[in-house]
Amino acid sequence: QVQLVESGGGLVQAGGSLRLSCTASGRTLSPFTMAWFRQAPGKEREFVAAINWSGGTTYYADSVKGRFTISRNNALNTLYLQMNSLNPEDTAVYYCAKQPSPFGSVRDTADFGAWGQGTQVTVSS
Repeated sequence: QVQLVESGGGLVQAGGSLRLSCTASGRTLSPFTMAWFRQAPGKEREFVAAINWSGGTTYYADSVKGRFTISRNNALNTLYLQMNSLNPEDTAVYYCAKQPSPFGSVRDTADFGAWGQGTQVTVSS
């Protein structure tokens, strides 16, 4: 079983930046895709970005493309999300997640087996 712990959230003004981290422990050796999702109050959890094991392939939601960058350091068992040009619509709890197999959609929460507890990101206008 893998455990995921997010950090780096906080309060930032519109136009600002934050860098989220997600550290994995436990059974971290499975070389599968990891991703960030977010959930705003009253809304469903939505896909933000994903990255394959090697880091050579990334995926982004249209709403964050060009502003957010996902990366990973497998030696440190850590996933990152650099968020720039933040706006109030980015306010949400951000979760990292890991796929349990090489199959499934990288954008579908149902295809991820391990989740962190989430970190709050609040963007003020």
